[in-house]
Amino acid sequence: MVNDKAIIAAIGNFDGVHRGHAALIKRTSDFAREKGAIAGAVVFDPHPRRYFRPGDPPFLITAPEDRDRLLAEAGAEVVQSVKFDAQLAKLSPEEFVRDVLKGRLSLAGVVAGADFRFGADRAGDAARLKALAEKFALAPLVLPPVAEKGHSDKIGSTAIREALLSGAVDRAREMLGRAWSVKGDVVEGNKVGRTLGFPTANLTLGELIEPRRGVYAVKAIARGTTFDGVANFGRRPTVGAPAPLLEAHLFDFAGDLYGETLEVVFVKFMRDEMKFSGLDALKEQIVSDCAEARRILSKSEFETH
Repeated sequence: MVNDKAIIAAIGNFDGVHRGHAALIKRTSDFAREKGAIAGAVVFDPHPRRYFRPGDPPFLITAPEDRDRLLAEAGAEVVQSVKFDAQLAKLSPEEFVRDVLKGRLSLAGVVAGADFRFGADRAGDAARLKALAEKFALAPLVLPPVAEKGHSDKIGSTAIREALLSGAVDRAREMLGRAWSVKGDVVEGNKVGRTLGFPTANLTLGELIEPRRGVYAVKAIARGTTFDGVANFGRRPTVGAPAPLLEAHLFDFAGDLYGETLEVVFVKFMRDEMKFSGLDALKEQIVSDCAEARRILSKSEFETH
């Protein structure tokens, strides 16, 4: 209960909080209003994939704090996090509904997509969730997946990850309903860009999925201001680097951002990462990349959020 009002919550991983998720939260809000309740969202931390496949490379589309903020913006009045651990993983579908949704979270109702699976060995499906919810006096609602006009595939986190891995950030933007971005504290690099006259603000991606390596036209948000820019994600083969790094050069920005928070918004993939014969050739390519990024961004008509 929140403010003594019953909660009807959508349940899922909600990685990316894409257009399908937003539609689910909107329908949850409508359903909750019909029942005199407030709308919520139940999420799992860490993501079950991280628990079951700890050796997988980073795959998250959004960081947990951004996921929760986006869920709230979509209409979830409360976001409840359930720790995904060995104890939760072994619960049967009935135990999960009875002990977690009804017992621990005190939900009045539950909303899920038609492809939702839960319980040990993913034994429970949407039909089972509906039946168990009714058994334990939870109002259930199961919704079909959201598809996009002109595309046969449903909008989903897996499709968005595939788009990012291929560099199709414009396709990811269509499914997300906003441009994909990464946010973090600026770290020091090897300052090669600065010596070439193109200083960069550098970020590591942590648990976020690594997009296709190469150069992107970007927008960067720093100190409350949005700058056009160009960014490279990769190992910088010309100068060598032990780990992938996102390096963003902000147009018309002076100073440094070390230790400050920067958000880099991916607008368009431009080219793959390349190894050059030397720094002069690298500088010549950067000049060309900046010109191309300015051209792309001058025609870009979307909001960063």
